[in-house]
Amino acid sequence: MVAAGPASLPGFPARQESNPQMAILYSQVEKIRTARDNLVRLRSRVELSAPPPVGLPRRREWVAREVLAHIDEMLPYWMGEIERVLTGSVEPIPFGRQPNDLIRLMTVDRDRTLPASELYGRLDHTLERVLRRLLELDERQVLRRGLHKARGEMTIREIVDVMLADHIDEHAKQLKAALALEKSAGH
Repeated sequence: MVAAGPASLPGFPARQESNPQMAILYSQVEKIRTARDNLVRLRSRVELSAPPPVGLPRRREWVAREVLAHIDEMLPYWMGEIERVLTGSVEPIPFGRQPNDLIRLMTVDRDRTLPASELYGRLDHTLERVLRRLLELDERQVLRRGLHKARGEMTIREIVDVMLADHIDEHAKQLKAALALEKSAGH
């Protein structure tokens, strides 16, 4: 498999990659970049969206700012877990959390009322850092193994795929759906 490395980040020229794991990693970076672009396209709609309801989002779907607050929270969390696996001494390195993680929930609760401009500022900063770090990984690093309580053993490449690339893509779609629901409800 031959894939070009992402070229649109300053300092990271396009390169040909013959290692299948690295080619997959580069495609995941592109998926993250696409999700970022989709999130940016929704910015004006998020800024005009209604503030989150007073009640906490425990038994209902998240509204737009709650989704964005979660994206802002989850990106540095999963990058930290990737770094934990990269620097661990004995593989597989335990990592991860469950959806009911108290810190995850409390961070969304706290940040959901922030102005959209602050949430997007965090997103911009964090995504730039995430993309740069992923492009620094080498062939040996993408094969490091972690152990997730629910998903079992995963390589760094698999963690990037599931916990970052797929995760942000799902939430970009969730944000768009939340905005559509709000619009159809007349808010």
